[in-house]
Amino acid sequence: MADAIRTGSAPNFCPPAEEGITFTFEDSNGDLVQLEFLGLLLHGDARYGFFFQIDDYSPALSSGEVIVLEVTELDEDGQPYSFEFIEDEAVVRDVYEEFKVATRDLYQFE
Repeated sequence: MADAIRTGSAPNFCPPAEEGITFTFEDSNGDLVQLEFLGLLLHGDARYGFFFQIDDYSPALSSGEVIVLEVTELDEDGQPYSFEFIEDEAVVRDVYEEFKVATRDLYQFE
């Protein structure tokens, strides 16, 4: 039997196609960082990606702090291509609260 397609609880949220998808990013120090993709949220005219940093102590599919990045470029297929940190803490709080509502059936929050 095939796995069911994951769906979020809001029309502005797109969950990952499958659990455990990871991306490698370069941080401001030039170090490579592995992040697990948790989903994409449309908020106003912007798109925001939600990630969880993974390493030897926190593997994919575990839990921890969520990182919110703004999508700054899309590829030719309309998929997120480039991300950057969000400077405005109020925006981070707003989109994170939307993420929690949209993913209440997928993730548990404290």
